[in-house]
Amino acid sequence: MKPIIPVTVVTGFLGSGKTTLLSNLLENAGARRLAILVNEFGKVSIDGALLRESGLMRPVEVHDLSNGLVAYSEDDQFLPAMAAIRERRNHIDHVLIETSGLALPTAVMQALQGRALAADFGLDATLAVVDTPLLLAGCFSFAGAGQPASEVFNRQLEFADIVVLNKIDDLDEAALLRAENQVRGLAPGVRFLELAWNARLDMQLTLGLRLHEARQGARPLHHGPVRCAPGIDAEPSPEQTRFDGHSHFGLAPHVHGIATHKHFHEHDSGWQSFVLRSVEFQQADQLRAALVEVAQTEPILRLKGFVTVAGESWQLLVQGVRSRVELRRAGEAATSHSEIVFIGYHPSRTQVVEKLGRLTGTRWD
Repeated sequence: MKPIIPVTVVTGFLGSGKTTLLSNLLENAGARRLAILVNEFGKVSIDGALLRESGLMRPVEVHDLSNGLVAYSEDDQFLPAMAAIRERRNHIDHVLIETSGLALPTAVMQALQGRALAADFGLDATLAVVDTPLLLAGCFSFAGAGQPASEVFNRQLEFADIVVLNKIDDLDEAALLRAENQVRGLAPGVRFLELAWNARLDMQLTLGLRLHEARQGARPLHHGPVRCAPGIDAEPSPEQTRFDGHSHFGLAPHVHGIATHKHFHEHDSGWQSFVLRSVEFQQADQLRAALVEVAQTEPILRLKGFVTVAGESWQLLVQGVRSRVELRRAGEAATSHSEIVFIGYHPSRTQVVEKLGRLTGTRWD
């Protein structure tokens, strides 16, 4: 019998730091051969480019999926990408799937149970990455009607095995305890809670956890609604000693449901993404100030891209979460133009174009 290829799903709301965590993971992958599927809510792959740069010297292959909702019914890229990995199974030890910040992991979980994949792939664990300062600031406190960001965030936690508290380097122990309590209040079924100092996770506590193996002698574990899987049970890995010395919580195993994973996006078209480009050189400080103002005055929750700066042969990587905008040096300029992806809830592309052009003194379209 062919060995099952383990799959880890990495989810998390817009700007939580999923790609940075994965980049750091690649740097410490050693001889482990990884395949990564990167799903972005937008037509331009920024995260895929960053992961390729991180894995240049290691046996890593990166697949870009441009459909913002990986494995949903309209996605025609996911199954072919997994089929390509299956054909290279002798060269792959583990698959990582980074969902977009607006997707729930349950669509992938369901697909792994389907006829096309179940014989070759198995869910190892689902990680939800959290922007801890935003959590503590109450940005996800009120879910429900009129609070689409909170609703997606809470659902991502609900379906996670492991929650990773990220961006914690400036937080003290009391703040971390408050964040932990908030996560436990929002998602009491989460099994483990990890702290990502410097956006880094121990690979032994991330990959190869085997949290979704069926009990010996039982049928494979399903992740559909309970009514579709009577009599199916699961238990945490019996090798619990691998967790010794780490702050884990001995919660009972749980079965995920997927009944709601589509309606967020089928019935809420407010989440939108667009790309703005400029062929003119940018001034770094002026651009950053402009992007901060745009994020403060328009419903933009996430922005990312590469910009060309005056007098330099390299580009700047732009990363923004709400009004927190950072620019840092990236690699050699691959193109002569700047390109930034904006993601928000009912954003006005026209207003963003006008403000960005006026504030930077350059043309964007």
